[in-house]
Amino acid sequence: MQVKRVLLLIMDSVGVGELPDAVEYGDAGSNTLGNTAKAVGGLNLPNLGRLGLGNIINIEGTPPVQIPAGSYGRMAERSAGKDTTTGHWEMAGIILERPFPVYPDGFPTELIKLYEEKIGRRVLGNKAASGTEIIKELGEKHMETGCPIVYTSADSVFQVAAHEEVIPIEELYSMCRTAREMLVGEHAVGRVIARPFIGEPGSFRRTARRHDYSLKPPGKTVLNLLVENNIQVTAVGKINDIFAGEGISRAVSTTGNVEGIDRTLDLLRSTEEGLIFTNLVDFDMLYGHRNDPRGYAAALAELDRKMPELLGAMREEDVAIITADHGCDPTTPSTDHSREYVPLLVYGKAIKAGVNLGVRETFADVAATVAEIFGLETTVGKSFWTEVR
Repeated sequence: MQVKRVLLLIMDSVGVGELPDAVEYGDAGSNTLGNTAKAVGGLNLPNLGRLGLGNIINIEGTPPVQIPAGSYGRMAERSAGKDTTTGHWEMAGIILERPFPVYPDGFPTELIKLYEEKIGRRVLGNKAASGTEIIKELGEKHMETGCPIVYTSADSVFQVAAHEEVIPIEELYSMCRTAREMLVGEHAVGRVIARPFIGEPGSFRRTARRHDYSLKPPGKTVLNLLVENNIQVTAVGKINDIFAGEGISRAVSTTGNVEGIDRTLDLLRSTEEGLIFTNLVDFDMLYGHRNDPRGYAAALAELDRKMPELLGAMREEDVAIITADHGCDPTTPSTDHSREYVPLLVYGKAIKAGVNLGVRETFADVAATVAEIFGLETTVGKSFWTEVR
């Protein structure tokens, strides 16, 4: 039976245990899924469990099943780093030898001075900080001075926050495009992010008009390969931003997991063929980075409740690949991403179930598999398609 559609669903940051080199990243002991389950007294995820999630690692509340409905395994990240861009690029067939630069002490003074000259404004901040905390700290001063707030995190990002009534959204976007043009070479951060907010001192809140300006992948991904062969690639959520629009036929923006799932369902009911590539961001953005295991658990339960509808919308010849891009353990002192294995679940009504796919050496096995499903070839990764078909 010829496969015409593949759903690639990314549970952003749902890692399944520390990689062998996790200690080098300060992530010894991290296990996003396992530790979250322990922290909340167990995760009841019956639908993901039936696919084989509990067969990958020990998850309190989601035991292994004797005959999973899907095939299962876990994947190691071969690239250096543990950020969103690196994980997604590797999944698409790009392996990075060096991590993106990070700035735990803020950006170099000369870089900030040049940026201020280019945008015609002084900036506030220039430090690593939580996005919600820094607007709480500097939002009032920003409103008084008109100076945008520049900050970073443990991730490779240059973030610019501004009140929508102080700096119009298009001007904020222009400032971010300027930063993106500047941040090349040794300062080539993975993403420049516009962080608009509204409200008054004491009650600031970020809006949904965030926009990411990513580096373009340094080579051809499986997404490019598909599009070049007239196979449609539909990006749902922040996928389009992560790949800077490269290899994307159409993009569907979302505000979070619920809308991401709903838009994916719409596409499964209407799209005839191609790759549907969805990122569910809330696990990472709302709960992992904020050390909120209960919120993380609730988001997992929410996805689990929607799984029968998602899988039920699949046609006989469809294939779903469910995985993650890194970890972000909400139970550790760090609020950063964590260097972890990621889960791998593969489901299709007409393919084998219960196959243990073991430990894959690279996320790029996903790229190789997607390519083979559509009758194409990649030079990176090892396809698991023959193991499940």
